[in-house]
Amino acid sequence: MSKVNVLVVDDSAFMRKLISDFLSEDPRIHVVGSARNGKDGIDKLKELKPDVITMDVEMPVLNGIEALKIIMKDSPVPVIMLSSTTKEGAENTIAAIQSGAIDFIAKPSGAISLDLHKIKEELVRKVLSASKVNLKQLIKLSSDKYLSTTQAESYSKIEPKKESYVNRPATKRLSPSQKIICIGTSTGGPRALQNVLTRLPASIDSAVLIVQHMPAGFTKSLATRLDTLCAISVREASDGEVVQKGTAYIAPGGYHMRTKQVGQNLVISLDQSEARNGHRPAVDVLFESVSEVSQYKKIAVIMTGMGSDGSKGLVALKKDGSVTAIAESQETSIVFGMPKAAIATNLVDEIQDVENIAQTILKYV
Repeated sequence: MSKVNVLVVDDSAFMRKLISDFLSEDPRIHVVGSARNGKDGIDKLKELKPDVITMDVEMPVLNGIEALKIIMKDSPVPVIMLSSTTKEGAENTIAAIQSGAIDFIAKPSGAISLDLHKIKEELVRKVLSASKVNLKQLIKLSSDKYLSTTQAESYSKIEPKKESYVNRPATKRLSPSQKIICIGTSTGGPRALQNVLTRLPASIDSAVLIVQHMPAGFTKSLATRLDTLCAISVREASDGEVVQKGTAYIAPGGYHMRTKQVGQNLVISLDQSEARNGHRPAVDVLFESVSEVSQYKKIAVIMTGMGSDGSKGLVALKKDGSVTAIAESQETSIVFGMPKAAIATNLVDEIQDVENIAQTILKYV
């Protein structure tokens, strides 16, 4: 079997060596070279033609995000960003994903992480999965940025964004006659979520509950970014808050998100119980929890991502009967793992390209 050729880009010689050593220990990976900044990385890319690049976000001369934009425009290749977990680092990482990065890894302790061994397995796993991504779709997304802000702006002109959560009257709470939209996604998810959520009108009579596989510290930046682009409100979920229609709630990294009925209200519950299949938050946990809230109709959506998270939860949801299941097509999935596993249950009602998913949701809402 041919090896996955990797180029390591980092301004720290120590980090370059550590990352290269970790990757080289896996017999399926060959590190073809390293570069000390974004400009050097672009030059080496042309020369070495790697299958995957790992790239630091913060570097001199040309930083990771600027280099990424040039790479995706001129010679696209799957790029995994390595970033710090600071607020600024998280914002930069979300910006990098919007600009075409396939995935990211949070350095455990800043720019020079002496404890990088903690993420060794994740690094190897993500490099191997990046080598199998749908590059054609990745190129398309990077060239058109989906629909940038134009779609959202057109909705915003028709329907002004709803008031902040704090000032909303009680009538905005979700009542049992309305629907719950649950979305599960992983690798490639932030761009898929942008595509779907920006097409939902502010007046939607539903709430959206989202599990996106991401570590703690990054989901808030994702929610903030999506909130600026969408007509509906998008927020990182808080424990104990009442679910409101016209709002999307993203499970915080490091926490499972569940729902429960408290009196007339549907309430979000967050906990740090054991990870499921290596994930916390896990899509299965959300779906299983929503399956127990019987008086609502539900729409379950599974989009791009590695693995099979969400398929067991879908089985639990479907036992209830009043569930419509939508899976993203292989053609538009960056990684056709989670949708494929969902489709294999034979419980999916519609398989749709990502740009048609919002329209399909609205058809059932």
